[in-house]
Amino acid sequence: MDKKSNKFKTAMFTFISLYLIVIIFPFIWILAASFKPTQEIFGDGAFNLISGNPTIENYVNVLNNGILQAMWNSFVVASLTSIYVVAVATLAAYAISRFKFRGKNILLGIILAVSMFPQMIIVGPVYNLFMKLNLTNSYFVVLPYSTITLPVAILILVTHFNKIPIALEEAATIDGATSFQILSKIVFKLAAPGIFTTAIIVFIAAWNEFLLTVTLNTNKAYHTVPVAISFLRTQFTILWGDVTAATVIVTIPTLIIVLLFQKQIVSGLTSGAVKE
Repeated sequence: MDKKSNKFKTAMFTFISLYLIVIIFPFIWILAASFKPTQEIFGDGAFNLISGNPTIENYVNVLNNGILQAMWNSFVVASLTSIYVVAVATLAAYAISRFKFRGKNILLGIILAVSMFPQMIIVGPVYNLFMKLNLTNSYFVVLPYSTITLPVAILILVTHFNKIPIALEEAATIDGATSFQILSKIVFKLAAPGIFTTAIIVFIAAWNEFLLTVTLNTNKAYHTVPVAISFLRTQFTILWGDVTAATVIVTIPTLIIVLLFQKQIVSGLTSGAVKE
């Protein structure tokens, strides 16, 4: 029995190790390619992991091409989106979780269906609306971001609010607490891990959004990171060295967020997963 158990553990360890290597390898390759001169990316040394003539020219090029401005735009857009989407999703999820009304399950089904809609469907109407309201080339692009983040945020938070015993709210009501006090001092504090996790998920989704920004913000001054990277090209050539360097630079903020808050993210995702 012990031999079978050890063989199983060895097989699982080997499988997981190979899987992690496959997952991590593209990131390692991009990091290595970012230090290669252009001739090595496509030439005889294309398959060499370490460059024979390492250079930081690619990083200098992307910094001179405004990647820092694009990162600032992404930070502003992602932060604003996180704040207003989490605020709306928290109130909506609480109402769905606590109030009894006809069609609750249908409403949740519609929210789930909306989260699966292709983003391309809304681009045309949103663009026409923004043109008429003169909101293109601005940070108002955060408004349509709710179409890709709000449904998921509501679904996550409904699960967390469902786990909070309603008896706590009833006891607080008997003690004379107002609705605002119940929400702020009891419900929201107990749901804090879920709210925090939702905010991070929304932030990363907004940080990586491409289609709405490239459609609504044609001015380079308002390009976010994904859009700025897509324009690292000439008329006939994609500047792969610059692309890899920009990819490394813009991955750092999200990587730091995930590493710093990984415990909170896991806690928030799993705390509402078990029924008690």
